[in-house]
Amino acid sequence: MSAIRVLLADDQRLVRAAFAMLVESARDMEVVGQAGNGTEAVELARTERADLVVMDIRMPELDGIEATRLIAADDDLAGVRVLVLTTYDTDEHIVEALRAGASGFLVKDTEPADLLAAIRTVAAGESLLSPGPTSRLIARVLRAPNDPPTTGGPDGLSERERQVLALVARGLNNSEIGEALSLSPLTAKTHVSRIMGKLGARDRAQLVIVAYESGLVVPGDA
Repeated sequence: MSAIRVLLADDQRLVRAAFAMLVESARDMEVVGQAGNGTEAVELARTERADLVVMDIRMPELDGIEATRLIAADDDLAGVRVLVLTTYDTDEHIVEALRAGASGFLVKDTEPADLLAAIRTVAAGESLLSPGPTSRLIARVLRAPNDPPTTGGPDGLSERERQVLALVARGLNNSEIGEALSLSPLTAKTHVSRIMGKLGARDRAQLVIVAYESGLVVPGDA
């Protein structure tokens, strides 16, 4: 298999250097570029054809949220995934990044092995969402939403699909959804794919957002 092509975007050179050393230490990854701001990140994503961008949120000129939005909106970059980084898991900008098209987030003090695992997960087309922090963040931000939902609502979903969507919003993977609903993991995956198609969602991260924005799932519920 070809190595995962990783682009690093962070305005701190020491942070980029540390991440670069870590990524290069993995046999299945390579660093194809480093950006000090969002503008550079978007340009390098276009020229280097990275598989994944590890994107800091707070950067000069163009922040990570806007850079993520530009990457997600570019049809030529449809295969590029974005994993956003934040200093704290209570950073409300994470929700904006997920709305913009990011596939997940990590805090910067994450263990090195966990960062590599996250890169593999997101590059493989999955979303990386931590159920606890995600619920807290959405609870804070969506109490007074400023933007309309970025995808269609769940009204057109079947009852089973609504159940699956609610479990996706809780952070369950396909195997866990299957176990909860007495379905095979493959059937659960098929439901998730169908829901994404109906709602026009880019990935599971956007399914989480629409589930909370629509009121299908209420932050803080068990």
